[in-house]
This record gives sequence, C-alpha cells and structure tokens, in this order.
Amino acid sequence: MSAGEQGTPAEDAGSLTGHLLVATPMTGEFFERSVVLILHHDEDGATGVTLNKPMSAEVAAVLPDWQPHVTAPGVLFQGGPVQMDSAMGLVSVPGGEAVQAETLGISMLFGGLALVDLDVPPPVVVPELAGLRIFVGYAGWGAGQLEAELVQGAWYVVEREPRDPFHETADFWREVLVRQRSSLSLVANYTSDPEQN
Repeated sequence: MSAGEQGTPAEDAGSLTGHLLVATPMTGEFFERSVVLILHHDEDGATGVTLNKPMSAEVAAVLPDWQPHVTAPGVLFQGGPVQMDSAMGLVSVPGGEAVQAETLGISMLFGGLALVDLDVPPPVVVPELAGLRIFVGYAGWGAGQLEAELVQGAWYVVEREPRDPFHETADFWREVLVRQRSSLSLVANYTSDPEQN
C-alpha cells in the first residue's frame, strides 16, 4: 500500500511531516512494533522519533533538572538508532506560534508540538508546556530512503492524534492500529510469528 493510499495529504507534495509510521512485520528488528512520529520530511530525507520505546533509565540519569517536569512514566525514550549520545525534548505547547515568539528555547514544529532546548533552565520554558518527553537518539532516513521503505511495505502511514507523543499505554502500536477506520485495524491482532496470523 502506498503512502498516498493511506491518507497522506496530496497537497503537501508527499511530505509525511507530522504523520505516524507504524511498523509492519517487514520493518526490521530495531523498529519491531514501533510507532514513529515524523518530525521533518522533504526531498533530502526524514527524521523522526520512536514514541513507544521506553528505556529503563529515568530522565534524572542524564538531565536531572528536567526529571520533575517530564510526562509520566518519567523515563527516557529511545527515539531511534541515530546519535544515541544525544537527547531531544519533544513538548506540547498550548498557544503554539504565539508562545514561540515570546519564549526562549522553544522551536515550533507543527500542531502545537515543538522541540525544547534542553540546555535552557527548565523554569524558563516549563510554564508554557503541557507535555514533555525526552528521547535519546532519533530515526533518520537519507534522500529517497523512507520512500523506498514505504514501497517495500515496511511502514503503515497514519494520522497523528494530539496526545500521541505523550501516550501512557503499554501497547501503543496496537492502540494506533485499532483506532484506524479501515482494514488496517485488523493488523493489530497479528502476532510476531507470521505462521500464526
């Protein structure tokens, strides 16, 4: 199934920015049952963060000042296999663009979501935030790489819901599939063993 058949807006020249990629059985071991939020996608490639890979380490292990402010469960999330030595703060900003003009350390993305500069003292930005999750590493694709993976059937492309980046569900992959109003919802019952499907 192509990205266009799965509801990607045609008016955005095929950009998947702001959409979710839901792993299929063909995605590969690292991304097995992953849900990736695409932060940026154009002809030069794409970047995103995996929303459902919580790590065992609390945020305090690397960014103690931010621990009291992160959305439950209060742990780091593995954003992807690229630059695992870096951290990225994804936040929800009520008021969006108007807030960015006044607040140091917030870079708006889309739909009320932004990246926060983790070097800025939390009290500077926290009053403007409704959600915060910190990711270690990110998912990245070079020019044409994501498009090739879509053709190969490695991902389902679906719409994002506002609270998806800060979900607290144990099986987020299944939840995202179940809420689809199409045959895609049936995939939620697939097991990791293809012979049992």
